[in-house]
Amino acid sequence: MTSYILRRLITAVLILLGASFIVYLMTAASGDPLWDLYGNPNAPQLIPARVEALHLDTPPVLRYFTWLGGAAGCLVPFADTCSLGVSRDGQQVTELLGFAMTQTIMLVTVGTILAIVVGITLGIVSALRQYSGLDYGITFFTFLCFSLPSFWLAVLLKEIVAIQFNDFLQDPVMSMGTIAAISLVAGVIWFMVSFGQLRTRLVMGALGFAVTFGIIYFVLATNWLNRPFLGIPLIALTGILVAVIATVLISGLRNRRALYAALGTVVVGLIVYWPVQYLFADGGLLTVLLLTVVMIGVGAGIGYLAGGYDRGQGARVAGVTGFFVALLVVLDRFMQSWPNYVNSSHIRGRPIATANSATPGFSGDFWVTGLDRFTHLLLPTICLTLLALASYSRYSRASMLEIMSQDYIRTARAKGLSERTVVMRHAFRNALIPLATLVAFDIGGLIGGAVITETVFAFTGMGQLFVQAVRNVDPNPVMGVFLVTGIVAMVFNLVADLVYSVLDPRVRVKS
Repeated sequence: MTSYILRRLITAVLILLGASFIVYLMTAASGDPLWDLYGNPNAPQLIPARVEALHLDTPPVLRYFTWLGGAAGCLVPFADTCSLGVSRDGQQVTELLGFAMTQTIMLVTVGTILAIVVGITLGIVSALRQYSGLDYGITFFTFLCFSLPSFWLAVLLKEIVAIQFNDFLQDPVMSMGTIAAISLVAGVIWFMVSFGQLRTRLVMGALGFAVTFGIIYFVLATNWLNRPFLGIPLIALTGILVAVIATVLISGLRNRRALYAALGTVVVGLIVYWPVQYLFADGGLLTVLLLTVVMIGVGAGIGYLAGGYDRGQGARVAGVTGFFVALLVVLDRFMQSWPNYVNSSHIRGRPIATANSATPGFSGDFWVTGLDRFTHLLLPTICLTLLALASYSRYSRASMLEIMSQDYIRTARAKGLSERTVVMRHAFRNALIPLATLVAFDIGGLIGGAVITETVFAFTGMGQLFVQAVRNVDPNPVMGVFLVTGIVAMVFNLVADLVYSVLDPRVRVKS
């Protein structure tokens, strides 16, 4: 394994060197970096200064090795020798990259995670219900999202989710007919998702209609949109639901000890709710991370001590439940700050932002500024998620269908294993193997920046930095973006190869 990783790293370094050399020469030959200075009254002074700063009096091949020497200094930690040159405006490329990477990572991280989780889930559900109404509905929805132009989808989100929803928040009122229509659509979806006899599916559809109608009526009657809350009752109900779902997916409801351990973790979360509020008063990100780690550890410990025929299984169920309970407690604290945020002079009752990564001039504590970041990232995150759903859902559906037709799946069913065990233990992990390569490739590409989305939502990320540098014939920022994107892509491809052996023990990395 070690020799394999070393060989892959050496190969990656050689490929990166060759590719960077070609990209640098192509950028240098793409135009004149002094074009904007011609005709400027101060050109006699500005042109020599830029020539000296960018070493334009040196041949491009030698310039590349000068840049490479500075980039090699980045390999020495804490030596302060990292230098990727300066842009044509005299700014350090490392500073430009630091700001652009922060913006891009904020923009694409949540969207990518949601696209992977939701897309794979939809694909697997679609495969398990092949040729059903649900399958056709998911296929239509995902291909609709895939076919939408990203710039048009972004503008559509601005109009509907931001402008119209902000208008709705001024007076959140719906007629009973509108509530009934939305609930009817939800009931149809519940009917399509459910399985079993027609009577059972009709009952599930009616239940979906009633639950949706009740939730919408509750939200409007309590003015929940302007003063959201969870509190002990909603955290308890949601936590119990999470505990049941985690038990069903990981161990099955037959493992009562795992279920009781998950429910016990929910009780622990409710007990610590009030003491944690005092920590949240002056807390920040560290407090949130500490609470999450503690709840995961407590849940895993409860699950392990609960015993049963599989202690590890119980620990996983309760640990996952603890993670989500911690998120619910944190979400409740953010909701407590929502009225102060919405009613501030900078927001003026219109919280869903349409541009930038933060409100100019806005300041506050961790919770209020966190809400400001959330409202600015909401639309681009939805946009990136919808655009990436199709590929993950279709790949996971095709992979799952292929796996479910294998001999070992039929053997598992013939042995009398439950359908949950067959799907989750035998089929799901193997279905993820082809997706590992796709995820690694997409992450490497997204770190390079979502250019169109960044443009529409005014995010100055990696994509915008790269495009602007290419237009200005500015090699150093181009090379900085290429270096970061290339390293991330190669690292994640190596991780994908190693993940194969984790997902399928039959796959072994040859040394």
